[in-house]
Amino acid sequence: MRQIQYNRQNAIEYAKKWAYLRNPNYYNFDSIGGDCTNFVSQCLYAGSTVMNYTKDTGWYYINGNNKSPSWTGVEFLYKFLISNQGIGPYGKEIKQNEVELGDIAQLSFDGHKFGHTLIIVKISNRFSLVGIKIASHTFDSYEKAISEYSFKKIRFIQVKGVRI
Repeated sequence: MRQIQYNRQNAIEYAKKWAYLRNPNYYNFDSIGGDCTNFVSQCLYAGSTVMNYTKDTGWYYINGNNKSPSWTGVEFLYKFLISNQGIGPYGKEIKQNEVELGDIAQLSFDGHKFGHTLIIVKISNRFSLVGIKIASHTFDSYEKAISEYSFKKIRFIQVKGVRI
C-alpha cells in the first residue's frame, strides 16, 4: 500500500458541478433520509479515486442497494475517515482554524447526534463560520456560509491523504 495526495481541487470541482444536480451514476437518497453524505462521498471519491471494498467497515458504492454504511451515513463516514488504516481516504478531526478546501464539516442539530455532512469549497476566514463556505445536498447549496445553518455542534474532518 502506498500513499497519494487527496486532490482537493477535483473534489471541489465535482461539488460545484453537482451541488444543484444529481449525478445519474449514483442513487439519489433525498426521499429516504437525505443525500448529503452520499454527495460528500462522491466529492471525496472525485478527490481520491479509490474506494475501500472492505465489507461493513469500508467505504464504497456499487449501486443504491450495494454500498457501505459509510458512503451514506453521517456517523459511519466520520468513523471510516478517522479510523481507516486501509485503502482509501483517511483523515482526522481538527479545529475550525485548521480547515482546508475539500475538508468535511458535520453538523448536529440536536447537540447529540450528527446528522448533516458538508464539504468545504471556499475559505475567506478560518476563524469565522461566515468565512467557511460549503456545498451540500438534501439542502442543496454551493458556497453557502456554515453560519447560515442553525445547529448545536459542529466538527471538522481533515482529509490527510489516500492509500492505494
